[in-house]
Amino acid sequence: MADETLSFKQMCAKFDVTPRTLRYYEYIELLQPAREGRNRIYSAREVARMVLILRGRRFGFSLEEIRQWLLLREEKGDRAQTMFWLDAADRQIAALEDQSRDIADAIRDLRKLRAESAAALEQ
Repeated sequence: MADETLSFKQMCAKFDVTPRTLRYYEYIELLQPAREGRNRIYSAREVARMVLILRGRRFGFSLEEIRQWLLLREEKGDRAQTMFWLDAADRQIAALEDQSRDIADAIRDLRKLRAESAAALEQ
């Protein structure tokens, strides 16, 4: 299983991303597939990196933060990568909590305005 490789099309299908997205991730050096002629070959390492990239995007991290995080492991090892991750996760949790409060406030205000508008319409 560790030796399993995927083609460009298989990667797009597996992760439900567009070819443009996959090429962009390669362009900004998040992914580095092997080449056989013009074909890209994605190893288990690239598949694992793609999982981390998409997870990072889901949590709201920028591609630059994800790139730095992936690069840290290669340059300084697992401990440095984990320390970076913990710091980034703490910052992102705080940002998401702020957004959550803002959304809750907006929903409350919208419900109030809707109720006032409905009441005015009934008069």
